[in-house]
Amino acid sequence: MTGQTNVVVIGGGYAGVMAANRLMLRDDVTVTLINPRPDLVHRVRLHQLVGGSDDAVVAYRNVLAERVRLVVDTVTRIDAAERSVSLAAGGTLDYDYLIYAVGSGSAEPSVPGAVESVHPLATLEEARRLRAVLDATPATAPVTVVGAGPTGIETAAELADQGRRVTLVCGGVLGPYLHMRGRRSVAKRLAALGVTVVDGSGAKVTGVTRDAVRLADGRELRSEVTVWAAGFGVPDLAARSGLSTDVVGRLVTDETLTSVDDVRIVAAGDSAAPSGLPLRMSCLNATPLGARAADTVLSRLAGEQPEDLHQSMYAQCISLGRRAGIYQFANRSDVAVWLHIGDGLGARIKELVCTRIPEHLAKEASKPGSFGLHRMRGGVAKRRQALRDHRAEAPAADRAA
Repeated sequence: MTGQTNVVVIGGGYAGVMAANRLMLRDDVTVTLINPRPDLVHRVRLHQLVGGSDDAVVAYRNVLAERVRLVVDTVTRIDAAERSVSLAAGGTLDYDYLIYAVGSGSAEPSVPGAVESVHPLATLEEARRLRAVLDATPATAPVTVVGAGPTGIETAAELADQGRRVTLVCGGVLGPYLHMRGRRSVAKRLAALGVTVVDGSGAKVTGVTRDAVRLADGRELRSEVTVWAAGFGVPDLAARSGLSTDVVGRLVTDETLTSVDDVRIVAAGDSAAPSGLPLRMSCLNATPLGARAADTVLSRLAGEQPEDLHQSMYAQCISLGRRAGIYQFANRSDVAVWLHIGDGLGARIKELVCTRIPEHLAKEASKPGSFGLHRMRGGVAKRRQALRDHRAEAPAADRAA
C-alpha cells in the first residue's frame, strides 16, 4: 500500500482512544475517531458521578493525539464492501482500515415494569439522569440497587456512604467474580455502611413498579429509586451492518482481533469477541485490546503477520465508598484466587487505577507505542487451551461453521 492510509476508529472509549493514539506510530496513517460525545467518558467513575464526587469525563484534548481527527457523531451503518461508514448527521466516511470499538452499555431489562421504572447507569447520560433523580429525592427515601457485579456494588456503597438507605439485590451471589474470601470482605464493608444485601436463589427480581421491587420468593421491597445494574449489552451496529456477531452482539474476530468477515475490520474492547471467546468486559481488558487492535493494523501495513491475542494480568478492582475498596487478584484463566487487598489500601489502589487510565492514554498520545503489552509466562498457552475447550464444548453445527 502506498500513500496515506485512512483508519476510522468507531468509539472514543478507553479502547478506541488507545488504538487511535497508537496508530500515530506511522506518519503515513490518518486517523479519524468517531464518537457521539465531545469528551471521553471516564466510565470507571460513573458511580462517583451518581454520588456527586466526580463528573466522570475527561477532555479529549488531554488524552487524544493532536493528529487524530475527532468527529462528534454516531455511525449508523458500516458498508464493508465499499469500505465506508454512514453517519447519523448525514454523509459517509471512507476508510482503508476500520477499528470497531463501540464499547458496551446497559442491557435492556426483561423484567415486567423495569423499562418504565428503573434507572440504568452504564452510560454518561444514564448516570446524569440518575444523579438528577437522586438530587430530587429525600436522603431518607429507600433506594434499591439491582445487580451485584462491580457497578451495583460500587453504586450501593457510594450512596450508602452518603447516608442513604440502600438495599442491594443480588439476584444470586454477591460479587459473582469474587473469591469467597473477597466476597466476605465486601459483605463486611457493605454491612458497615448500612447496606442491606439481599442474596440467594430467592433474590431474583420478578417485577418492578415505581415504588417497589418484587422478588422471586414473594418479598416486595419498597423503593423510591430503583437503580438497574444487572448486566451490559453492546450496540447492534455490527449486526445491522451484516457482520458476524456472537449471541450478545459482539463482533466475532480471529485471535488477531480481525473480523472473520473482512481483513480490513479490527475490533477492540467490550464489543470484540475473539474466536467467539471474548474477554471479560472491563477497563482492564479494554485498554490493552485497543493497543492490540492498533498493532494488528500496523503489522498489516508493514507486511507482517499480526500477533495473536494475549493478556498479561487479570484482576478486579471495586470501590466501596470513598474510604475502602477491594483489589481481587485472579489467575491466568481470569478466575479469582484467595488473594485480595481490601479496606483503605484497596481504596487507594482503586483510585490509582482510575487515575492511571487517562494517564496511560495521554502518554500514548504524546509517545505512541509507550503502552506495554506484557506477555505473562504461559498466557498464550492458557488462551489456546481455553479455545480448544471452548471449541470442544461447541455444538457440532457451530464447529462446522
